[in-house]
Amino acid sequence: MVSRTTEGGVDKATAPPLPDPQANVVPEPYTKRFKGKEVSKFVDPCAEASKASMDCMNHHDYDRDKCLDYFQAYRDCKKAWTQLKADRRAGKGT
Repeated sequence: MVSRTTEGGVDKATAPPLPDPQANVVPEPYTKRFKGKEVSKFVDPCAEASKASMDCMNHHDYDRDKCLDYFQAYRDCKKAWTQLKADRRAGKGT
């Protein structure tokens, strides 16, 4: 039997639609994401991609094969972010 609810008890029929995986490939702008950040608080510019992949897993009852595009979008976002950090540390960008 297939469950119509996610673990949190949300009805899948009324849940908001999942975002397009490619919408989260690029990390949020540095200044937007880190503005107002507390000194000791970790901030992830790819948080939206991470949330989208977990929402996909919840929506598809943790069937990983149905969420591969979301996982790839998260990996692409993280790769772009780490490259931006490396370039900034090397003095190549702002």
